[in-house]
Amino acid sequence: MEDEAPLGRGWRGTEAGWTDAAYELLIEGGVEAVKIQPLAKRLKLSRTSFYWHFADRDALLSALVRRWQDKNTGNLIRQTELPAPTIASAVLNLFDCWIAPELFDAPLDVAMRDWARTDIRLGAAFEAADASRIGAIRAMFERYGYVPEEADIRATTIYLTQVGYITLGTDETFQVRLTRIPTYLETFTGKRATDAELAAFTARHHARISR
Repeated sequence: MEDEAPLGRGWRGTEAGWTDAAYELLIEGGVEAVKIQPLAKRLKLSRTSFYWHFADRDALLSALVRRWQDKNTGNLIRQTELPAPTIASAVLNLFDCWIAPELFDAPLDVAMRDWARTDIRLGAAFEAADASRIGAIRAMFERYGYVPEEADIRATTIYLTQVGYITLGTDETFQVRLTRIPTYLETFTGKRATDAELAAFTARHHARISR
Protein backbone atom coordinates (compact mmCIF):
# COMPACT_ATOMS: atom_id res chain seq x y z
CA MET A 1 0.00 0.00 0.00
CA GLU A 2 1.14 3.52 -0.75
CA ASP A 3 0.92 4.70 2.88
CA GLU A 4 3.37 1.99 3.91
CA ALA A 5 6.17 3.36 1.72
CA PRO A 6 9.26 4.55 3.63
CA LEU A 7 9.68 8.30 4.08
CA GLY A 8 12.61 9.98 2.34
CA ARG A 9 15.05 9.03 -0.38
CA GLY A 10 16.20 5.42 -0.38
CA TRP A 11 16.09 2.96 2.47
CA ARG A 12 17.84 5.25 4.98
CA GLY A 13 15.42 8.14 4.68
CA THR A 14 16.64 11.72 4.96
CA GLU A 15 17.85 13.92 7.78
CA ALA A 16 14.80 16.14 7.32
CA GLY A 17 12.51 13.09 7.44
CA TRP A 18 13.98 11.88 10.72
CA THR A 19 13.77 15.40 12.17
CA ASP A 20 10.16 15.81 11.06
CA ALA A 21 9.23 12.51 12.68
CA ALA A 22 11.07 13.52 15.87
CA TYR A 23 9.13 16.79 15.86
CA GLU A 24 5.85 14.86 15.67
CA LEU A 25 6.81 12.65 18.61
CA LEU A 26 7.93 15.69 20.62
CA ILE A 27 4.58 17.40 20.10
CA GLU A 28 2.63 14.21 20.85
CA GLY A 29 4.48 12.94 23.90
CA GLY A 30 7.24 15.28 24.98
CA VAL A 31 10.98 14.80 24.74
CA GLU A 32 10.88 11.37 26.43
CA ALA A 33 8.89 10.10 23.45
CA VAL A 34 11.66 11.05 21.03
CA LYS A 35 13.60 7.80 20.81
CA ILE A 36 15.30 6.11 17.92
CA GLN A 37 13.30 2.86 17.81
CA PRO A 38 9.86 4.54 17.77
CA LEU A 39 11.15 6.91 15.10
CA ALA A 40 12.36 4.05 12.95
CA LYS A 41 9.02 2.30 13.35
CA ARG A 42 7.12 5.45 12.39
CA LEU A 43 9.28 5.95 9.29
CA LYS A 44 9.29 2.24 8.43
CA LEU A 45 13.06 2.30 8.31
CA SER A 46 15.72 0.28 10.08
CA ARG A 47 17.06 1.57 13.38
CA THR A 48 20.61 1.56 12.00
CA SER A 49 19.64 3.90 9.16
CA PHE A 50 19.23 6.64 11.78
CA TYR A 51 23.01 6.71 12.24
CA TRP A 52 23.60 7.69 8.63
CA HIS A 53 22.17 11.08 9.54
CA PHE A 54 22.83 11.61 13.25
CA ALA A 55 25.64 10.55 15.54
CA ASP A 56 23.22 9.78 18.36
CA ARG A 57 19.92 10.83 19.95
CA ASP A 58 21.50 13.98 21.39
CA ALA A 59 22.40 15.12 17.88
CA LEU A 60 18.76 14.69 16.84
CA LEU A 61 17.56 16.63 19.88
CA SER A 62 20.00 19.40 18.97
CA ALA A 63 18.42 19.53 15.51
CA LEU A 64 15.01 20.02 17.14
CA VAL A 65 16.40 22.84 19.26
CA ARG A 66 17.82 24.54 16.16
CA ARG A 67 14.48 24.19 14.37
CA TRP A 68 12.72 25.84 17.31
CA GLN A 69 15.27 28.64 17.54
CA ASP A 70 15.26 29.37 13.82
CA LYS A 71 11.50 29.25 13.36
CA ASN A 72 10.05 30.72 16.51
CA THR A 73 12.68 33.10 17.86
CA GLY A 74 14.16 33.90 14.47
CA ASN A 75 10.84 34.67 12.80
CA LEU A 76 9.54 36.68 15.75
CA ILE A 77 12.61 38.89 15.69
CA ARG A 78 12.39 39.30 11.92
CA GLN A 79 8.74 40.36 12.20
CA THR A 80 9.64 43.09 14.69
CA GLU A 81 12.23 44.44 12.25
CA LEU A 82 9.94 44.76 9.23
CA PRO A 83 9.45 48.32 7.94
CA ALA A 84 6.19 49.86 9.18
CA PRO A 85 4.90 53.44 9.08
CA THR A 86 3.47 53.41 12.62
CA ILE A 87 3.81 51.46 15.84
CA ALA A 88 0.33 49.99 15.24
CA SER A 89 1.46 48.57 11.90
CA ALA A 90 4.64 47.28 13.52
CA VAL A 91 2.71 45.47 16.25
CA LEU A 92 0.37 44.01 13.63
CA ASN A 93 3.46 42.60 11.90
CA LEU A 94 4.31 40.94 15.21
CA PHE A 95 0.72 39.70 15.54
CA ASP A 96 1.26 37.80 12.29
CA CYS A 97 3.29 35.37 14.40
CA TRP A 98 0.27 34.59 16.57
CA ILE A 99 -1.94 33.99 13.54
CA ALA A 100 0.33 32.22 11.04
CA PRO A 101 1.78 28.86 12.18
CA GLU A 102 4.31 29.03 9.36
CA LEU A 103 5.86 31.97 11.21
CA PHE A 104 5.52 30.77 14.80
CA ASP A 105 4.83 27.18 15.84
CA ALA A 106 2.89 27.45 19.12
CA PRO A 107 2.71 23.68 19.83
CA LEU A 108 6.49 23.49 19.37
CA ASP A 109 7.01 26.36 21.81
CA VAL A 110 4.84 24.61 24.40
CA ALA A 111 6.69 21.32 23.96
CA MET A 112 10.08 23.03 24.16
CA ARG A 113 9.11 24.97 27.29
CA ASP A 114 7.97 21.73 28.94
CA TRP A 115 11.24 20.06 27.95
CA ALA A 116 13.21 23.03 29.28
CA ARG A 117 11.84 22.41 32.77
CA THR A 118 13.82 19.18 32.99
CA ASP A 119 16.90 20.12 30.97
CA ILE A 120 19.28 22.72 32.41
CA ARG A 121 20.93 23.57 29.09
CA LEU A 122 17.65 23.96 27.26
CA GLY A 123 16.30 25.93 30.21
CA ALA A 124 19.14 28.40 29.76
CA ALA A 125 18.48 28.50 26.01
CA PHE A 126 14.80 29.22 26.65
CA GLU A 127 15.65 32.02 29.05
CA ALA A 128 17.90 33.48 26.37
CA ALA A 129 15.14 33.08 23.77
CA ASP A 130 12.59 34.84 25.97
CA ALA A 131 15.05 37.66 26.58
CA SER A 132 15.86 37.96 22.88
CA ARG A 133 12.20 38.06 21.91
CA ILE A 134 11.31 40.68 24.51
CA GLY A 135 14.42 42.64 23.57
CA ALA A 136 13.40 42.69 19.91
CA ILE A 137 9.90 43.90 20.79
CA ARG A 138 11.37 46.53 23.12
CA ALA A 139 13.69 47.76 20.38
CA MET A 140 10.70 47.97 18.04
CA PHE A 141 8.90 50.29 20.47
CA GLU A 142 12.00 52.40 20.95
CA ARG A 143 12.25 52.94 17.20
CA TYR A 144 8.84 54.61 17.38
CA GLY A 145 9.86 57.04 20.10
CA TYR A 146 8.95 55.20 23.30
CA VAL A 147 11.40 55.80 26.15
CA PRO A 148 13.32 52.66 27.23
CA GLU A 149 11.37 52.00 30.46
CA GLU A 150 7.99 52.33 28.76
CA ALA A 151 9.17 50.31 25.77
CA ASP A 152 10.29 47.52 28.11
CA ILE A 153 6.97 47.40 29.97
CA ARG A 154 4.94 47.40 26.77
CA ALA A 155 7.15 44.75 25.18
CA THR A 156 6.96 42.52 28.25
CA THR A 157 3.18 42.94 28.42
CA ILE A 158 2.73 41.90 24.79
CA TYR A 159 5.02 38.92 25.13
CA LEU A 160 3.66 37.57 28.41
CA THR A 161 0.09 37.97 27.17
CA GLN A 162 0.86 35.78 24.17
CA VAL A 163 2.83 33.26 26.27
CA GLY A 164 -0.30 33.00 28.41
CA TYR A 165 -2.44 32.34 25.35
CA ILE A 166 -0.06 29.60 24.21
CA THR A 167 0.59 28.00 27.59
CA LEU A 168 -3.09 27.88 28.53
CA GLY A 169 -4.01 26.50 25.12
CA THR A 170 -6.57 29.25 24.58
CA ASP A 171 -8.87 28.20 21.74
CA GLU A 172 -9.91 31.36 19.94
CA THR A 173 -11.12 31.62 16.37
CA PHE A 174 -9.60 34.12 14.02
CA GLN A 175 -12.94 35.96 13.86
CA VAL A 176 -12.92 36.42 17.64
CA ARG A 177 -9.29 37.49 17.60
CA LEU A 178 -10.07 40.08 14.91
CA THR A 179 -12.71 41.70 17.09
CA ARG A 180 -10.21 42.02 19.94
CA ILE A 181 -7.19 43.20 18.01
CA PRO A 182 -8.10 46.93 17.92
CA THR A 183 -8.42 47.01 21.71
CA TYR A 184 -5.30 44.93 22.18
CA LEU A 185 -3.39 47.33 19.95
CA GLU A 186 -4.56 50.35 21.88
CA THR A 187 -3.77 48.64 25.18
CA PHE A 188 -0.28 47.62 24.08
CA THR A 189 0.69 50.82 22.26
CA GLY A 190 -1.47 53.58 23.71
CA LYS A 191 -2.52 54.44 20.15
CA ARG A 192 -5.39 53.50 17.88
CA ALA A 193 -4.80 51.64 14.65
CA THR A 194 -6.34 53.11 11.53
CA ASP A 195 -9.04 51.33 9.57
CA ALA A 196 -6.55 50.92 6.73
CA GLU A 197 -3.99 49.24 9.01
CA LEU A 198 -6.57 46.82 10.35
CA ALA A 199 -7.89 46.12 6.85
CA ALA A 200 -4.38 45.33 5.61
CA PHE A 201 -3.86 42.90 8.48
CA THR A 202 -7.18 41.18 7.81
CA ALA A 203 -6.46 40.98 4.09
CA ARG A 204 -3.17 39.15 4.51
CA HIS A 205 -4.88 36.56 6.69
CA HIS A 206 -8.01 36.37 4.56
CA ALA A 207 -7.75 32.60 4.03
CA ARG A 208 -7.99 32.01 7.78
CA ILE A 209 -11.14 34.08 8.35
CA SER A 210 -13.49 31.19 7.65
CA ARG A 211 -11.72 28.81 10.02
